[in-house]
Amino acid sequence: MTDLVIRDVDVVDGTGSPRYRADVLVDAGRIAEIVAPRSGVTATKTIEPGPGTILAPGFIDMHAHSDLRLLTDPAHFAKISQGVTTEVLGQDGIAYAPIDDRALDVIRRQIAGWNGNPTDLDFSWRTVAGYLDRLDQGITPNAAYLVPQGTLRLLAVGADKRPATPREIAHMQELLAQGLTEGAVGMSSGLTYTPGMYADTGELAALCEVVADFGGFYAPHTRSYGAGALEAYAEMIELARTTGCALHLTHATMNFGVNRGRAPEFLAIVDEAIESGCDITLDTYPYLPGATTLSALLPSWAMSGGPDAALERFENPALRERIAKDVNVHGSDGCHGVTVEWETIQLSGVANPELDSYVGKTVVEIAAERDLSPVDVFFDLLRRDKLATTILQHVGHEENVRAIMLHPKHMGGSDAILVGERPHPRAWGTFPRYLGHYVRDVGLLGLEDCINHLTGRPAERLRLRDRGLIRPGYAADLVAFDPETVTDTATFDNPKQQARGISHVLVNGVCAIENATPTGNLAGRALRMNPSTKETR
Repeated sequence: MTDLVIRDVDVVDGTGSPRYRADVLVDAGRIAEIVAPRSGVTATKTIEPGPGTILAPGFIDMHAHSDLRLLTDPAHFAKISQGVTTEVLGQDGIAYAPIDDRALDVIRRQIAGWNGNPTDLDFSWRTVAGYLDRLDQGITPNAAYLVPQGTLRLLAVGADKRPATPREIAHMQELLAQGLTEGAVGMSSGLTYTPGMYADTGELAALCEVVADFGGFYAPHTRSYGAGALEAYAEMIELARTTGCALHLTHATMNFGVNRGRAPEFLAIVDEAIESGCDITLDTYPYLPGATTLSALLPSWAMSGGPDAALERFENPALRERIAKDVNVHGSDGCHGVTVEWETIQLSGVANPELDSYVGKTVVEIAAERDLSPVDVFFDLLRRDKLATTILQHVGHEENVRAIMLHPKHMGGSDAILVGERPHPRAWGTFPRYLGHYVRDVGLLGLEDCINHLTGRPAERLRLRDRGLIRPGYAADLVAFDPETVTDTATFDNPKQQARGISHVLVNGVCAIENATPTGNLAGRALRMNPSTKETR
């Protein structure tokens, strides 16, 4: 007798092929058979989701910021309730492995706005292998990991804005190779975040060559999504062309007023590169605003030396005035080369409880309330919150989002920040929003095509040879949902809301969500790339 049968469902298998009705049998964590509906097969457990229910592969989030949340809250309801069964961590070039004591202190403080800075978490790992082993102690979804290039630079060079020496580049290559040997699937960068943004193209190329040798991929947050966005994308594409490294353009978009309607120009250079032989994919989230830390708007020179050095500069009148001119007049490189539009900057979370009343307000609204200039509010918040403030940036354009979403190399990535009182609703709603809004309501994507975007395609990029599709022998990462009711209920005013219409989620054959209710089962694990086979399992 098999472990489980999911009876009489419409199977959308992740390939983009038309749906079909079937019973799906699960045994020992894997899909055992796919048989005719109402076959009479018996099992220890039977799930009958109901007429019209779609059974799809579990969704793969190509851009997740759950590095610490998976350890402090392994049930991970925000993501598992969306049907996400695999996440890719280590994003934007700043993460927690490999690490040493000095760098860990800097990184914990620098990205507290992304991941929090839990004081009761045991940060005892120091390697990629150690971090993945920690995940294996119990998490709900599966997780893959990218080696963060900014962390490599912090370890080898430090936090200063200067070129890396040949010896330092060689050290970064050694650290990267070790992380890839230990199971990382590639490398990320955050090229508007310090210290990763201090790397020049040659330094990045030296690292991409290592990634290419291991069969991984490079996932850069580029140097700009505003002024200079096309040039920033072109730099990454040229890296792929010259190093032979697979390129995954993460949260690929064209933002700010300078890029309204310019997505076709971006896609044209991507298509030209693909036609010339480059291996390029991309992901996006289905919303207009972005989310990051308030400190990310600072010019890169102001963060040189790390968080303490930045905070000291705020107390120097001449340096403070220089920062103000960069963000208000010249265009900060931290803000993608554009001047900061303060009315678009909305606070989503703070670490200092004295600032709680400002969450949900824009910098302009806070400035009016306090009779200050927006830039003075900016400095005050950064100082009082010790750089931990998170923000939404309302700078996106619907026509760009839709054009990029239709690209044949597109995949889903939430870029979800889970900390703060009012995080971006993509943390709870990305995947149901694709299925409800853009498939059912707008009709931009067909259901089978959309599920391919969210499952089969990312599995191929990650070299997951036994996930991402509904096939016999594949891991039973599965999601059952009603295509007529699936909806993201998370809003900007009330973002921490469970989606509707998703009834069951299985991870490695074990129910994580049953009848829309979490089970508490922790069946997920770290997925590691094997350098010998160049497959991820």
